[in-house]
Amino acid sequence: MLTSFDGLLWLLASLALLMILQRALHREIQAIFLISTRSPNITILVFSLIFLPGVFLHEFSHLLMAKLLRVRTGKFSLLPEVMPDGRLQLGYVEAAHTDPFRDSLVGVAPLISGIAFVAFAAMSRLHLVIMWDTFRNGQWDLFLLGLQTLPTIPDLWIWFYLTFAISSTMMPSDSDRHAWLPLGLVAAGLLVVVALAGAGPWMLANLATPVNQFLRGTALILLVSILIHILLIFPLMLIHRLLTKLTGLDVGE
Repeated sequence: MLTSFDGLLWLLASLALLMILQRALHREIQAIFLISTRSPNITILVFSLIFLPGVFLHEFSHLLMAKLLRVRTGKFSLLPEVMPDGRLQLGYVEAAHTDPFRDSLVGVAPLISGIAFVAFAAMSRLHLVIMWDTFRNGQWDLFLLGLQTLPTIPDLWIWFYLTFAISSTMMPSDSDRHAWLPLGLVAAGLLVVVALAGAGPWMLANLATPVNQFLRGTALILLVSILIHILLIFPLMLIHRLLTKLTGLDVGE
């Protein structure tokens, strides 16, 4: 029974790990530029430029989903702004609050578009799915050959950068998630009603497997983003430590 829903566990674990890595990597990047330039304004400018493709897709996804669902929208901005609580807001879209269903879809839109982009880049441009299959099947010679041929992929670094920038900004913010709890409670209530009505065995027999496979696939796509963050965070941490040692300056948490 548990294996029928392990895709959900993998997905939740992947989302949690990606969020932790994303925040840690953002801190390291900001610390490096703040120590190097000693200017918060320059740091904010450079940081926002690094993630500009991801911020654009994030906010445009909100806007497009709102338009599709006929939700009234207001201002659209890609200009960074320091919030009163100290957080850095890289962009925003003003959208009216409607019902939990539409609010949730508008809020989750960047995650959907971000995962779609990472899937496209990983499968069509970086050919990582083939490498994953060789790794999973224990075909080490083919896997090592794939690693050696990675630098020959056309526009490799462009796609690597875009995948990094977009996957590192696709997570919904706190304001994006405001309607998820009521919608989740409604969905859980509906599932309980359906189960009590006797449709539970039918759903397990006909829907559990394809839904679980979809969730597993989504978790695998998130793994690509996680690996990219891991590849980048350790060199950035080293640079941060070296700058701190050379300058005697550091940035608080």
